[in-house]
Amino acid sequence: MDYLYDGSFEGLLTAIYLNYYEEKALGIYPEANYQYAILTPYKVVQTDSLQAAKVYEAVENKISRETLRLIYYVYLSSHPRKENLILTYVELGFKLGAKIDGYHTHSDVFPIAATARKVSLETHRFLGLLRFSEAKGFLYAVFEPDHNILVLMAEHFSDRLAGENFIIHDRKRNLAVIYDQKEWVLTDFQVDKDFQITDSEAFYQGLWTAYFNHIAIDNRKNKKLQAHFIPQRYRHNLVEFVKSFPP
Repeated sequence: MDYLYDGSFEGLLTAIYLNYYEEKALGIYPEANYQYAILTPYKVVQTDSLQAAKVYEAVENKISRETLRLIYYVYLSSHPRKENLILTYVELGFKLGAKIDGYHTHSDVFPIAATARKVSLETHRFLGLLRFSEAKGFLYAVFEPDHNILVLMAEHFSDRLAGENFIIHDRKRNLAVIYDQKEWVLTDFQVDKDFQITDSEAFYQGLWTAYFNHIAIDNRKNKKLQAHFIPQRYRHNLVEFVKSFPP
C-alpha cells in the first residue's frame, strides 16, 4: 500500500501511524506529484492531528529528541525520497530505541544524518546571508534556498527582530513568513516584483555596496574561498553582489 499525504509534517506522521495500525506502507509520497500505477494499491491519507501527535510522542519518548529533530529536518529537505528515508529510519528507531543515534554508518541512518546536516548548514548559512531591506512599514527579505527552511528562519528572526514587522519571502516555493511583532504565520505568497524600498534604505545599500567593492585588497582576493561561503546560486539576492531593489 502506498500512502499519499498532503505534504504537511502532520500528514507524514499520520501516514507513519497508518503504517503501524492499518496496513504496512510500501511507500509514502506527496499526493500532489504521485505517479499512479495500475498494479500498486494506494490510499489518500486524511491528516489526523491526534494520530500525528501519537507518532510524535512515540518517537520522542521511545527513541530520542535527536531522532525527532533529524526527521523534521529531513522533512524540510528537498531530497526526492525523504518520506521513505524517514519511514525506514523510524522503523529502525522503534526497534533499537535511543541506540540508533550511535549507528552512524547504518544504511538507514547515514542518509538521514547527511540530509539533516545539509538542511542545518543551509539554515546556518542563511542566518548570516539573509538581507532585510526597509520598505514602507516593514522589513522585507527574499531568498531562494535549496531546502524548505523558511520555518527555521522564522523561529530565529521572530526572536531577534521581535520589535519589527517583517516578511521573509521564499521566492522558489512562493511562500512567506509574515511577522507582526506578536506572532508569525506561514502563507502562500507571490509578488510580481519586489517591494519599493525607502530612500534611506537605498542610501545605505549604496554605501554598503561601495564599501564591499572597495574594502578588499586585490592581490589577496580568494574567489574560490568566497564561492565556498557564498555560492553563486545565492548571490542574486545579496545587495553587495547585485542590488535587489531599484534605488
